[in-house]
Amino acid sequence: MNALSKNLVAAMFVFGMAGCAIHQNVKPVERFEGKQICVIENPAVKFDFLPTLKKALEGRGYTVQVLPQTAALRECMVTATYTANWRWDMAMYLAYAEIKVYKDGQFAGEAIYNSLKGGANMSKFINGEAKIGELVNQLFPG
Repeated sequence: MNALSKNLVAAMFVFGMAGCAIHQNVKPVERFEGKQICVIENPAVKFDFLPTLKKALEGRGYTVQVLPQTAALRECMVTATYTANWRWDMAMYLAYAEIKVYKDGQFAGEAIYNSLKGGANMSKFINGEAKIGELVNQLFPG
């Protein structure tokens, strides 16, 4: 294999793996008065996401009140919503998680983990509970 062929193969590999990206983006919430957070339940999300989210928030020192899915964002001073899904690829894994936080009904921050285009990237096989904890820690710094 000549140098040109090797470079071409290497470039194809790099471009092929570029489609196998995992993204995480967090816009932290600014400090706020009080230690209560209301979480609006999303019954479409399974695999114990809500109990894990609640545990992570409580680990940060917050008191968590779970509200029904019909609750308004302004029902509490600080309200969080979430969505998540899992995929199967040799094993179940957390493919997408999104936590949004609202203060007085206005957007205040969000944390998004997205491995939906993870393809052959083996980093997508994460511990879901640990990832939710990481997102909460980054979303609520300090």
